[in-house]
Parts: sequence; structure tokens; C-alpha cells
Amino acid sequence: MNNLILFINSFLSYLIMFLVFLILIIAAVFAGIKVRKNKNKKDEIAESAASLEAAAVKNEA
Repeated sequence: MNNLILFINSFLSYLIMFLVFLILIIAAVFAGIKVRKNKNKKDEIAESAASLEAAAVKNEA
């Protein structure tokens, strides 16, 4: 009986550790997705501004 209790205790300990790591991995993935979307928006805005500036310079000349 003692061995069974030790086994269950060890199993639950590793299960809890696995769940903590899983939660951290999921949080990191969502943070990475958010950072990438923000970078894409920033690049798109910069590209749009550059094309508008080029068009304005072309119209002035």
C-alpha cells in the first residue's frame, strides 16, 4: 500500500509539472503571435507611408 501511495504521489507531481510547462508554452505561443501581428502592422503602416510619400513627391515634380 505504501508503494502505491508513493507512486501516485510521484505521478501527480510530474503531472502538475507537465501542466505548468504546458501553460507556459501556450502563453509563450500567444505572446509570440501577438508580437508578430504588431510587427506586421507596424511594417504595413511604414510601407503605406513610404508609398504615399513617394506619390506626393511624384505629384510635386
